[in-house]
Amino acid sequence: MDLVKALSDQYLKPELPSMKVGDTVRVTVRVKEGNRERNQAFEGTIIAKKHGGINETITVRRISYNVGCEKVFPVHSPSIVSVETVRRGKVRRAKLYYLRGRVGKRAKVKERI
Repeated sequence: MDLVKALSDQYLKPELPSMKVGDTVRVTVRVKEGNRERNQAFEGTIIAKKHGGINETITVRRISYNVGCEKVFPVHSPSIVSVETVRRGKVRRAKLYYLRGRVGKRAKVKERI
């Protein structure tokens, strides 16, 4: 078991910011199109965090053009360039799946000061 842990520890990203459920984050992803690469940002609210260690994932949700869009990002993936925290959210739940049924101002999370 220690061998698996030792192997996975070398692939963990050390410079990650503190992310909690309810925070608004900007995730920059390296996208490969044919033989070119570019960076693409996805900004939204973290509605779930799952697993831990090398398998940790965050589910980020945003609403664009009145359509909800969710993406699941493996936090320690090499295709993730950076994760920036834009604003802190004040929530009392571990999973914010109730935001899926809300639109407009009701879909916002209060800011933690």
